[in-house]
Amino acid sequence: MKNIAVVGSGVMGRGIAYVSALNDFHVHLNDINTEALDKAKSYIEKELKKSADRGFIQSEDVNRTLNNITFSQNLKESVKDADLVIEAVLEQMELKIKIFKELDELCPEHTILATNTSTMSPTEIGAQTSRPEKVIAMHFFNPVHKMKLIELIKGLDTSQETVEKIQEVGAQMKKETVEVNEFPGFVTSRMNCLIGNEAMNLLMEGVASAEDIDKAMKLGLNHPMGPLELADLVGLDSRLRNMEYLHQTLGEKYRPCPLLSKYVKAGKLGRKTGSGFYQYE
Repeated sequence: MKNIAVVGSGVMGRGIAYVSALNDFHVHLNDINTEALDKAKSYIEKELKKSADRGFIQSEDVNRTLNNITFSQNLKESVKDADLVIEAVLEQMELKIKIFKELDELCPEHTILATNTSTMSPTEIGAQTSRPEKVIAMHFFNPVHKMKLIELIKGLDTSQETVEKIQEVGAQMKKETVEVNEFPGFVTSRMNCLIGNEAMNLLMEGVASAEDIDKAMKLGLNHPMGPLELADLVGLDSRLRNMEYLHQTLGEKYRPCPLLSKYVKAGKLGRKTGSGFYQYE
């Protein structure tokens, strides 16, 4: 497993590309949007410099990592030699299925196809391809270069060989992996969405301020980040899509907090728009 293609250069895609290239994979980062690719390149360059300045990596690692990444709008060229493709686009099933059908046609026969999803079904995605045994979900966490976990979710037809190969990839990326049998929301998203949604209900009901809710979770329950801070980081639109999917598949306890829906309608999506449960520069 030497060549990885990442489809989608947003927050998660660029993070996955960064970590992969840093750990000696040859990476093609693909996106249909030139501006998104430019932003991803700028982000990776800044993060590498920051990590070198702080002593987390050596100065020679910066150029080596950048030389390991190719930025491209051409999907066919990006995946033609890929051992693994990691899709990192929006959490919309129709879009993911469309991309996986294309990947199935364009990729070599041996290529493993992974979706970076926090809720969606790898079984449903894999069923749209001719290689469901080589389809798996790799749930990375934001920010990718700091978070240690990859949640590996097996679809109904995912082979154990595929799981083992992706575990090896995770180890080379210096990540820990957990193996999960597919069920809506997997492990982390089900727990995280419930905690975040209840924090939003507390805020809506006036029980405490956003700052004090987050402080209580960090100091009282030893969470590294408060649930409202985390929602802002993930993006409130992404969180709402996840909640709607879990509500649809798992029932009433996952009904999105009305305050979350209101913020998204107002365009207050968190860090990426400068305003969410907190204000950002």
